[in-house]
Amino acid sequence: MNHFLNKLERKIGRYAVPNLILYLLGGYAAGFVLYYAAPGVLNLLTLEPYYILHGQVWRLVTWLLVPPDTSILFTVIMMMLYYQLGMSLERTWGTFRFNVYIFGGIFFTALGAFILYGVFYVMYGAPLTGMGGFFTTNYINMGIFLAFAVCFPEMQVLLYFIIPIKMKWMAAIYGVWVVFSLIQTNWAGRVAIIMSLLNFILFYFSTRDYRRISPQEIHRRQSFRSQVRRSRANNGVTKHKCAVCGRTELDDPSLEFRFCSKCDGNYEYCQDHLFSHQHIHRS
Repeated sequence: MNHFLNKLERKIGRYAVPNLILYLLGGYAAGFVLYYAAPGVLNLLTLEPYYILHGQVWRLVTWLLVPPDTSILFTVIMMMLYYQLGMSLERTWGTFRFNVYIFGGIFFTALGAFILYGVFYVMYGAPLTGMGGFFTTNYINMGIFLAFAVCFPEMQVLLYFIIPIKMKWMAAIYGVWVVFSLIQTNWAGRVAIIMSLLNFILFYFSTRDYRRISPQEIHRRQSFRSQVRRSRANNGVTKHKCAVCGRTELDDPSLEFRFCSKCDGNYEYCQDHLFSHQHIHRS
């Protein structure tokens, strides 16, 4: 995946949009204003494949304007949070890769809507409408949050500006909530969730180091441990040594060793001399 993105960036990287998160949040702000100024207009902006296929092609883009929530306080907090997360990810990954991640989430969400529409039409022979409530930017935003948590798991944030919590635990809470949503919702909701988070799923698995669980790597580690054990044996490094006969666990692996509580000092004896040795006393 990284090799493919490197080649793609060399070819079209100059077309990447800097500060893309600002445009995304600006769209939310415009949609929030429309919700209060002309709420009926938002119904013409949602992601509805049926209406798109019947000429309303602007819905392919305008669904990004629909705000994830209509609460003023939530919207302000959400925009402040995702501005910081988005800018941090862009600085970490670079503008091009951040663009790929965001546009990937948008593309997969729209693709999921059309897949669900096609499956429903084939199964029931009737068009499916009213899907805009499922296919929103809510899970695209969650993808940004989860990607940030993967990159900076130990970073601490203040939940509700009060409770300190690390990003990895916040991501775990979000993960549980996603699983619960998958169980609770219907098939339209499941398709929307999975497709909207597909960019994060691809990102997560493409950044894992699978070499450590490969058969070659497992064999290499086992061989290394075996060589270390042999090296220690050849160097005469032992854990136990009898103070009388000098035998160690290398002489006989079945030997047992114990310290004598009556001797002054840390003197260890094998099982043959533990009870027959002469106790050592310091005068």
